Amino acid sequence: MGDARPAPEPGQAGPPAQPGPGPVQSAGSPHRATATRILIVEDEAELTRALRINLRARQYDVLTARTGREALAVAASHPPDAVILDLGLPDIDGTEVIVELRRWCKAPIIVLSGRTSPGDKIGALDVGADDYVTKPFAMAELLARLRAALRRDDGEIGQDQRRQATIGHWLVDLAAHQVTRVPGSGEQGRGAGGAAVGEGGADGTETSLRLTPTEWRILEFLVRRPGQLVPSAEILTGVWGPGFQQRTNYLRFHMARLRRKLEANPARPRHLLTEPGMGYRYQP
Repeated sequence: MGDARPAPEPGQAGPPAQPGPGPVQSAGSPHRATATRILIVEDEAELTRALRINLRARQYDVLTARTGREALAVAASHPPDAVILDLGLPDIDGTEVIVELRRWCKAPIIVLSGRTSPGDKIGALDVGADDYVTKPFAMAELLARLRAALRRDDGEIGQDQRRQATIGHWLVDLAAHQVTRVPGSGEQGRGAGGAAVGEGGADGTETSLRLTPTEWRILEFLVRRPGQLVPSAEILTGVWGPGFQQRTNYLRFHMARLRRKLEANPARPRHLLTEPGMGYRYQP
């Protein structure tokens, strides 16, 4: 069902790597199963350093980028939970970064800029920013705005219940990054190539399943929009980054792996569906 050659993980040339240790609980973000990841997009080294120190002191996982193109690449390979973005970047304007991010990323974006005109603020908010803080600023205020944006994001996810999905005999928990067998289902789990992958119970039945980081990202795109068509180009950009919109063979390969792992009958999937020439759909 897929290409013979495995598609690489983002930023890698070889076959997909297996996931590392389990998620780390963040003391600064009790509602999330993993440390909250913040992407700082700022070309002023001293300001970046100050932001990084303050965020890490509050148990956030921090990524940084000095240019707009670097920010897009980092966000694609390590999807952030929130973005703090300067508009005056050395390569492309910050509003262009917002527009590109909003094609596939729903994380809150807080603009941090020295531009104070109403037109700049309105323009950034209209293209997808969630908040706008002008320089100079109080660190305490920025952190409060960040916490508020993350709370709103958590609330939206919780309200529409897109953290979990049942696919075949498996329960997918996006927040915990776990796939566990649905209680009472007796069919043996499948792994890549039809082999069971995971941890077994006392009766020999697989009780958990391992997915690669790329499989997780693809699955998250689909599960968060149940019943909706998700275009292939959107998934490719979100998982592998800009410039990969035409690499549909990557998606075919990983979708075939996901079906072999999750679907009861991979040849006739009921939940992970292909819309020929358009994209993919998660059907609950």
